[in-house]
Amino acid sequence: MTTTRNPGLEDAADAPGDQPAAAAGGPRRLHRRPRPGRDRPPFDLSVAATSALAGAVAASLMLGGMPVALAILIAIIVGTLIGLANGLLVAYLNLSAFVATLATLTSVTGLAFLVTNGTTLFNLPAEFNVLGQGRFLEIPLPVFFAIAISLVLWFVLRYTTLGRRWYATGGNAEVSRLSGVNVRVARLTAFTVAGMVSAIGGILLAARLGSASAVQGEDNLLFSVAAVFLGMTVIRSGAANIVGTMVGVAIIGVMSNGLNILGVNAYVQQVVTGLIIIAAVTLSSFKNRER
Repeated sequence: MTTTRNPGLEDAADAPGDQPAAAAGGPRRLHRRPRPGRDRPPFDLSVAATSALAGAVAASLMLGGMPVALAILIAIIVGTLIGLANGLLVAYLNLSAFVATLATLTSVTGLAFLVTNGTTLFNLPAEFNVLGQGRFLEIPLPVFFAIAISLVLWFVLRYTTLGRRWYATGGNAEVSRLSGVNVRVARLTAFTVAGMVSAIGGILLAARLGSASAVQGEDNLLFSVAAVFLGMTVIRSGAANIVGTMVGVAIIGVMSNGLNILGVNAYVQQVVTGLIIIAAVTLSSFKNRER
């Protein structure tokens, strides 16, 4: 979510009336070359583990007799808190996003095993399973949830101040800071929202399968990365965006289903997905250079 560019920010930063930028040293300083590794957009490696834990928490609570709605709410809160923790580590403790979220991934996976006791939780309530298995107009309900969440995020990114700050921070955190953007808050909120959305995805996956486990959806990290970079090459070249990501998800989904229908080995599918990521990143890099 913070990996996109806002090319217009550099132009705006050069405006004579931009007091924060002027106070920080003016346009020359704004356009200085960033230090290697300093201004790379953060990336969250814990999204798949967070989704698995959220599904496990919801399932465990429901099997313990808790109402479905309350169990879902608590699971979403758990995912949100994990995202908040990631944001604090990266934005306020200045840890590398790779290291911080990798550590979170390990810890969250361990928590998921503790919650499930290393087993698969099943016999979930029917009113919960319908969220993942129900249909409307012969279309699975998770499709509508995905569209709704995507529309909300698209609106936030396109029409709100918070969204513009996310774009700006992802494009160039140093320029954003010198232009008056609170980069720490922008990153904190981005990681927090990522944790919340990951939890919702994990809950829907548990409802879809009618069960939950600590390793459920462990391939989702790979697929999500592939979808984002595919979207960067298909729409708004070189920049991550909601519409492009949804297109990338559709491409990955169709490809995966097609390979399953053809009886292609699951390990071969992973190889194909990895090659797609390499190709997408390469194309995105070339397009960024052209820009």
